[in-house]
Amino acid sequence: MIYNRKLGRLEQAMEILNSRAKTWNIVTISRIKGYICEEILTQALEVIQSHHPRLNSQIIRSKNSLIFQTQGTAKIALRVVRQLNNEQWQEVVYEEMNKEIDSSQGLLRVVLVHLVGKEHITYLITTIHHAIADGLSSIQLHSEILTFCQKIVSGEPINSVNNLTPLPPIEELMPKWTKGFRGRINSTIFLFKIALRHIWNRPKTLGFEKYVSIAKRRCNIIHRQLDQDLTQKFVNHCRQENTTVHSALCAVLMFTIGRKIIKGSRKSIRVNCLSYFDLRRHLEPEISDDQMAVLASSIMEFHTIGKNTSFWQLAREVKQKLEVGKKSGELFKMILIAKHLIDFCFIYPKQVAATVSVSNVGKINIPKHYGEFELEEISFAGSQALYAGVFVIHVSTFQGKMLLNFVFSQPSISENNMELMVSNVMSYIFDICNLNLDSSLICN
Repeated sequence: MIYNRKLGRLEQAMEILNSRAKTWNIVTISRIKGYICEEILTQALEVIQSHHPRLNSQIIRSKNSLIFQTQGTAKIALRVVRQLNNEQWQEVVYEEMNKEIDSSQGLLRVVLVHLVGKEHITYLITTIHHAIADGLSSIQLHSEILTFCQKIVSGEPINSVNNLTPLPPIEELMPKWTKGFRGRINSTIFLFKIALRHIWNRPKTLGFEKYVSIAKRRCNIIHRQLDQDLTQKFVNHCRQENTTVHSALCAVLMFTIGRKIIKGSRKSIRVNCLSYFDLRRHLEPEISDDQMAVLASSIMEFHTIGKNTSFWQLAREVKQKLEVGKKSGELFKMILIAKHLIDFCFIYPKQVAATVSVSNVGKINIPKHYGEFELEEISFAGSQALYAGVFVIHVSTFQGKMLLNFVFSQPSISENNMELMVSNVMSYIFDICNLNLDSSLICN
């Protein structure tokens, strides 16, 4: 089937980010118990490419328009690397984050990592264009790949795989008030409101340790985990304090930056947090997890941190403001103005987009076992080199264990300073889990 169409506004913005800043492509990492050979994975990817038409697409420019074209797309790029230890997968991720996707050829590439001397462990790393996927659908993709690997290894025939019909642009799936003349008025008002809020609050950020142009920025990653016991303690304490895990993570990151900036000063500071959310459950009808598309949006909120601000007070405030933002339709309004905000980042590259950014997909509901393959860990990260000076985290929880990927743009943030901030975040989380909330989580 031919599924050619013009890219929607948000999809266009994702391609601009990919081509101009090697940014916002989604890298997903699975640690798998069981040996997956190149031949098996190649066959599974052929099935996957047939199942998801957008994986059988390329982006071409025609008459000043960007178009998804399904004819002539190359097979999904696959390379196999051998590493010496478990931690070297992060080197592969670093490489993948800093390489744009050649969208004129395809929109997904895959790396299979085999560990020398530990053939029973495999890492599967995918890099997918954000115009066709978000964090949840990239995680779902890994589950589908493993499912087909299992079937191929077991000799189960794969005669007929239903080919999904790709979704239209997200703008066509949103409520009526976001469309036409009314939508243009709403987006203009909201853009003006965001600008005024930013000017009025003047949020503090990490800024630039060293400034370089967008083309010279690099993206890096620091990975951390909470074991099942600590993860459950964290979740339980959030519930007891009438807040959410997402809100608590936002508060932890803002506290980390707040204490860094407030140190030596008696003043309170204003900060802002960019939170990302799944849109599937906010659309009518709801979109199933099987569909691959960019179905995520964000809400930006501003907060004040003073020397006596308590952690749980801030976390509950984050939760409240996010609930108000969702009810007022901000998730849809941010889609309407996304391209304008991205254009602003390119026009004013010395501006910092936000103090912190949090993307938490929550509990991942995919199987652990796939025949002889066992999915031990899965996490994701966005390549965000463009977002210099922003403290960014991507979080997933699988089989009761929380996995945290801290992403940062270099050289605006040095690796040493990022390591220190990550250590502070983890220390705060340990304090939360162990109920040490007296002086350690007050900005004094």
